[in-house]
Amino acid sequence: MGLLGGLLAFGPHAGAHRVALRASVSVLVPLLVLWGTGHLEWSIYAAFGAFTSLYGRERTDRARLALQVEAGVTQVVVVTLGVLVALLDARAWLAVPVAALLAAGVSAGSAIRGWHPPGALFQVFAFATVAAAPATPADLLPAVLVSAASALLAVLVGSVGPAVRRVRGVTAEGPGRPIGGAVEGLARYAAQSGAGVLLAGTIATAAGIGRPYWAMVSAVVPLVARDLGAQLTRGLHRVVGTGLGLLVAWALLALDVQGLVLVLVVAVLQAAAELFVGRNYAFALVFVTPLALLMVHLVLPVPTRELLADRGIETLIGVVVGIAVGYVSRPGAAEVIRARLSSPAA
Repeated sequence: MGLLGGLLAFGPHAGAHRVALRASVSVLVPLLVLWGTGHLEWSIYAAFGAFTSLYGRERTDRARLALQVEAGVTQVVVVTLGVLVALLDARAWLAVPVAALLAAGVSAGSAIRGWHPPGALFQVFAFATVAAAPATPADLLPAVLVSAASALLAVLVGSVGPAVRRVRGVTAEGPGRPIGGAVEGLARYAAQSGAGVLLAGTIATAAGIGRPYWAMVSAVVPLVARDLGAQLTRGLHRVVGTGLGLLVAWALLALDVQGLVLVLVVAVLQAAAELFVGRNYAFALVFVTPLALLMVHLVLPVPTRELLADRGIETLIGVVVGIAVGYVSRPGAAEVIRARLSSPAA
């Protein structure tokens, strides 16, 4: 299947509605609590904790519980680390190497433990976004408590199905224990992720575009795949889907939804994203893009044109860097490059 075929292909539904429901509830409840208590400024912490619900869609019972606990703890750690970096004046530049180290470490860990979704996308997104906004010591405790409470809720929501099956005496289908073990090419996989984030973050930060975390996240996206063809496909999905999603985001931002309506829109977008992310990544990004922009805009409002332009430009930077890193670091690439440099024509 070529690039165009990969862009247009849709996978099977495979129970995506259940994942979508879990993800929507996991983000809706914490945001409703924050809206009701007048603390929507903490919504970014809740949303990143709720990302825990996105893990383990292919697992059941204890296997899902184990994975979601691991993912939830990781989300709380990266959010906390993001606040600690955000306390510093040099946060913009410090965030880049720290995000790169996180990308390498989490990518390796996710491969060893068999996480699904694989890679470090959500961890880089959470850390780098939180680190980008100036923080005070007073922000640290809410960040820890809100992200932890949101992650815990996501784990509990993910356990509802298994609990119901046990009551009904129904045996679940799927892995019954955590999946993991030795992974071939692990060092290269981790190094690619770290290098992609480091280069994309450095370029975006040096250019002063405004939100380097989108470049860093977009660099991770193609590198989740192991071979160059799949990396190109994921990169194309990221660019096309983001472009379409920016149109949806522009319409929603033009409506200037706020408060309870904004919370409900975020929950609907989260559900829609999970309905399609396993079937067609580009189409899922039509919902993921406005979701991410609304989350950021809720905490750090900026002019719509600036927000959309930053997202588009930094997505391109990240995808190009990610594919370039995947190309030059693919197995056998070093030998090819040395041969070309040493040939008489060179």
